[in-house]
Amino acid sequence: MANQKILERKQSVIDEIAEKVKNSTTFVVFENNGLNVAELTELRRKLRETGSELKIYKNTLVRRALQPLNIDLNEELNGPKAIAFGTDALAPIKVVNDFAKDHPALEMKVGMTDGEIIDINKLKALAAVPGRQELLTMLAGGLMGVVRDLSIALNLYQENLEK
Repeated sequence: MANQKILERKQSVIDEIAEKVKNSTTFVVFENNGLNVAELTELRRKLRETGSELKIYKNTLVRRALQPLNIDLNEELNGPKAIAFGTDALAPIKVVNDFAKDHPALEMKVGMTDGEIIDINKLKALAAVPGRQELLTMLAGGLMGVVRDLSIALNLYQENLEK
């Protein structure tokens, strides 16, 4: 029989996983087999810059944490896996995908965003979507064009009134 302290520690990890899943908008499960400590540290730093975080848990504890949340990832939780959690819907997906381009040992498996389980194909499609900052820049550029055109039209109208 397992020691009570060990069971309490495992339960606290299960509760931590469940809390992270509930509080995050997106999480990505990926294989970290073949990444060394320096590469994992670099990935953690890049995720932290976007307000995301990287955690490595035992698969059995992740399964137990996801079970009451009605999330079934049992098929994907085989072998060494890591999870990137984030409050931004795209940030962890983009960071992990970009990192995987330079590090073939990293392979995305499955993710979840806004309560929907997404497979590898959809993860890659979401990684191609421009980020929040890029979209805001595009919006600002579009609005600047409208303001410029309006100022030209008002200037021409004023010149016609002066004649």
